[in-house]
Amino acid sequence: MINFNYETEFTLDNEQAFLDWLSAVIVSENKSEGEINYIFCDDDYLHKINVEYLNHDTLTDIISFDYTVGNQLNGDIFVSVERVEDNAKDFNVSFEEELKRVLAHGILHYCGYKDKTDTDAAKMRLKEDEKIAMFHVEH
Repeated sequence: MINFNYETEFTLDNEQAFLDWLSAVIVSENKSEGEINYIFCDDDYLHKINVEYLNHDTLTDIISFDYTVGNQLNGDIFVSVERVEDNAKDFNVSFEEELKRVLAHGILHYCGYKDKTDTDAAKMRLKEDEKIAMFHVEH
């Protein structure tokens, strides 16, 4: 089960569309859905986690704690809405597209994709694009 938790004023407009899409992303990687919690927060909240748990004194858009067991994806994914907004401006994309990229990014880490090297980061970006293209809302 995927859960959305809010530690800031932000809320997703169409939660069910995002839930359906993230579930489809998991299935598309031949994984099963366990307990995944997205926690939407601000820069200060995520910075504290970054310092306390990862010993990184920097701002970031996402931190994921992976509790995956076998093929079943489980974990907590913290997303700084402020970083996503800033990154969307920096990359000249909509907030929603950048948010989808970050949400997929967390799942892809659980699937085993890395992004520490240039080669791995390029693969991750291709996978993110592939998963973003899967998102659709019925009108």
